[in-house]
Amino acid sequence: MTDFINPNKNQLSRFKPKTLDAQSLLDQLKRGDRAALSQALTLVESKTEGHRKIADKLIQLALPFSGKSIRIGITGVPGVGKSTFIEAFGEHLTQAGKKLAVLAIDPTSTKNKGSILGDKTRMEKLSVNQNAFIRPSPSSGSLGGVAHKTREAILLCEAAGFDVIFVETVGVGQSETMVKSMVDFFMLLMLAGAGDELQGIKRGIMEMADLLVINKADGDNIIKSKAASAEYKRALHLFPPNENEWIPRVAVASALEKSGMDNIWKDILEFNNQQQLKGYFDKNRQAQQMDWFDNLLISRMTETFLKGQADLIQQIKLDIRNGQLNPSAGVSKVLEQISKA
Repeated sequence: MTDFINPNKNQLSRFKPKTLDAQSLLDQLKRGDRAALSQALTLVESKTEGHRKIADKLIQLALPFSGKSIRIGITGVPGVGKSTFIEAFGEHLTQAGKKLAVLAIDPTSTKNKGSILGDKTRMEKLSVNQNAFIRPSPSSGSLGGVAHKTREAILLCEAAGFDVIFVETVGVGQSETMVKSMVDFFMLLMLAGAGDELQGIKRGIMEMADLLVINKADGDNIIKSKAASAEYKRALHLFPPNENEWIPRVAVASALEKSGMDNIWKDILEFNNQQQLKGYFDKNRQAQQMDWFDNLLISRMTETFLKGQADLIQQIKLDIRNGQLNPSAGVSKVLEQISKA
């Protein structure tokens, strides 16, 4: 059984910031050193100020060597078999000579702040595949079904030579719109025969999908899967056209029988070629950089603000808990203090 891992525990505690060298780490990444990649990813996830400065330098140095992969976001309804699908599809790609990195996000417990991080145990074959790299990370309260440093992780994996990046998101729902802002292609896994096909998932996430995959299309589910595929195709035609001119598609696959994987990859390559030819690929990558900046700016500003007003905030929380102050008035007091600074 996989133990809970505390995402707040500093896994680089045995390293002093001065012993870590960004250029040396990058050189090792470019040589395909997996241990160096794991260390680099842990470095960017660290909340230690010294580590953060080195991580920022590493990201800057790695930037010219990134951007050459196809970034694929994968999400799905509960019970759809995401891990089994990712392993089957990943095996298909590595057999075709691709180097695959899987950034698998596990939800962090709101109770003990821990995360199971069990994706490597669920993807046994892929975890020992020499052309694949699996990095489970805790969501740590981040919205959007992704980890706090997913963007940095994508960049570092690209610098390490991986040409396909999977971002496996937590669950499925409206909050997962964030993953759309950091990938090129968004795949939504669905099930057939699980009740009302079009009511089982929110329309918002269907509109974001570039490809809907009906998984578990095997055995008695084959007929149901084909029927669900036809229904989804009709539903997608009712949605407004995408700005990038891509018409979302529906595919049928069985991760268990490893069927349909080739057609899914063909759809992804066709999407990629179309976006490149029409100029939408570069436009989307530029938008990803802007979203990265905006989210990082808000995150760092919030962190700096909370640290600077820690004593005041603690006192206000105490007053609210004791019933001496309401939350709205408490926020006003904090903002008043900021305006005076």
